Amino acid sequence: MREDVESLDIRDVTANWVNAEVLARQIDDRIKALADLSDTPLFFGRLDYLHAPGADRAEGAEGERFYIGRRHVHDADGDPMVIDWRAPVSQPFYRASKKDPMDVGLRRRFGYTGGDLTAYEDEHLSDPAEAAATSRLLQQEIERPRVGPMRDIVATIQPEQDEIVRSDLSGSLCVQGGPGTGKTAVGLHRVAYLLYAHRERLSRTGTLVIGPNRSFLHYIEQVLPALGELEVKQATVDDLVAHVEVRGTDEAAAAVVKGDARMAEVLRRAVRSHVTLPTEPVVVVRGSRRWRVPAYELEDIVKELLDRDIRYGAARDALPQRIAHAVLVQMERSGEAPDDRVQDAVARNTAVKAAVKAIWPPVDPARLVLRLLTDADFLAEHAEGVLTDDEQKTILWAKPARSVKSAKWSAADAVLIDEATDLVQRTHSLGHVVLDEAQDLSPMQYRAVGRRCTTGSATVLGDLAQGTTPWATRSWQEALAHLGKAEAHIEELTAGFRVPTDVITYASRLLPHIAPGLTPVASVRENPGFFDVRPVGDDARVVAACAELLRNEGSVGLIAADARVPALAEALTAAGIGYLAPGEETTYETRLTLVPASLAKGLEYDYVVLDEPRAVVDGEPDERTGLRRLYVALTRAVSGLIVTHAAPLPPQLA
Repeated sequence: MREDVESLDIRDVTANWVNAEVLARQIDDRIKALADLSDTPLFFGRLDYLHAPGADRAEGAEGERFYIGRRHVHDADGDPMVIDWRAPVSQPFYRASKKDPMDVGLRRRFGYTGGDLTAYEDEHLSDPAEAAATSRLLQQEIERPRVGPMRDIVATIQPEQDEIVRSDLSGSLCVQGGPGTGKTAVGLHRVAYLLYAHRERLSRTGTLVIGPNRSFLHYIEQVLPALGELEVKQATVDDLVAHVEVRGTDEAAAAVVKGDARMAEVLRRAVRSHVTLPTEPVVVVRGSRRWRVPAYELEDIVKELLDRDIRYGAARDALPQRIAHAVLVQMERSGEAPDDRVQDAVARNTAVKAAVKAIWPPVDPARLVLRLLTDADFLAEHAEGVLTDDEQKTILWAKPARSVKSAKWSAADAVLIDEATDLVQRTHSLGHVVLDEAQDLSPMQYRAVGRRCTTGSATVLGDLAQGTTPWATRSWQEALAHLGKAEAHIEELTAGFRVPTDVITYASRLLPHIAPGLTPVASVRENPGFFDVRPVGDDARVVAACAELLRNEGSVGLIAADARVPALAEALTAAGIGYLAPGEETTYETRLTLVPASLAKGLEYDYVVLDEPRAVVDGEPDERTGLRRLYVALTRAVSGLIVTHAAPLPPQLA
């Protein structure tokens, strides 16, 4: 298939060089999508239907066999050899069961080692004599060592996950899932499915995956390309709102107020305050005639634009046309017959432009936010009845900046500028947005993401128990309302595929203290995993635990409170153990990653050493946030966890 595309000759089928460039790019993308991956098989399953799908199921009708893979594969004659996992005919591979065989006589799973076919396993779904059993190949694939970036799960998607993956594009979806339930993988595979089912529409409108940080995006970046999808953009929320350079940080209290949805109303008032009702008429001179638009008529035009509540910039662009229209009405009454060209000329008239500048001056969003944060009177005027006096004092800068460029903007400030920018000019909307680790966003950040999908849909992924910011959301209903997707359907995943039973049971002791009411994750893995809690006297014992786990196959993560990372880095170097930073790819020689607890979210390792749980908790502004951070750190292991501590453990783990 790749060779066929490479051999295409486009010299005689393109009308001009522009068409040639576009077609050449499309061909290049197709070649990339058809690249062979040495350790990734083209097919992983087989379905033997009792009857051909869609055919009359009359007695004696022949069945049909399909091989299921990551993408469609056809032979030299164009006949399908492997069916794309997203095709409707592939759905029973994930949904069929003994109770509902979906007309499938046999489901076969193939096992691979390094890209070589090494095993297969059959289920005769329509045979009442065969008892239902847990797939050993499925278990082995789930428990396979994690080395390198995140991989796809097309061979192991479970029925409840498949329902989410194949949800329709028209509706937004929120997935609440505990550690190891596969919510991130489900979200990425949903993108792949939507691109398959609605490729033309999404190729026009665009698709975006939003993650919590760059390390996380690097970890997941190979999943969609492995499924043949190369065009999906990835970004963090900070990337979306990067109107200014972020060089400063906020105290937690200030960040909470700046992230509150009430700030949207403060900004709206501040933007609209620039409009001044006219007190003087506009006199337009054309040739020997003078046309006068009185102040009361101008005031009516301005009030009408304000009442329509359209974007500030759009209203400002409309104002000269509305004034020009008022002049044209006078011209027509006097017997003239002006056309659109005359109206445009009047709108560009010096007197009209001067009036627009005085009535509806341009607004620079960054300067507006700078004034709100540095001018106490200006903030008080527009925050009256919205923010308390103490809240206003909390967000005011102690040292006012001289200019937008010299200001030390924080991440929360950048979000405010993005809100102000949208009040002036509408933000471009995409066809579909996936928002992962969504529980950590502030209401204003939700609004920033929501602006990117006002005309599209969203897939929101997260776990309320893993909210590790002081402004973390308390309920998905509240978060979805800020996102502008209050009608979104909420699904909950509770079956854990990544975290071993003993580890998730230990971590779940924190749930009553951090997210009461959430259903604990139930591990479906047969292997209980390795788990140990060890009192240690010094860092050398922590390093020894890492060395012990490195004797196993797979990746190892050493997770510690951010303040402990330099000391542990020094101890690892002294012991001659190489290590990586989060997001860097493991190699055969270096399989240990030193992970600050603040960056652990979304990552996974075969084995984890968690250093000093008490320090992880104490490193956060409040105990609840600290315990949530600890819950995240405890649930990064796939096969085993060693908890080391010199200080007493938090009492919540007792």
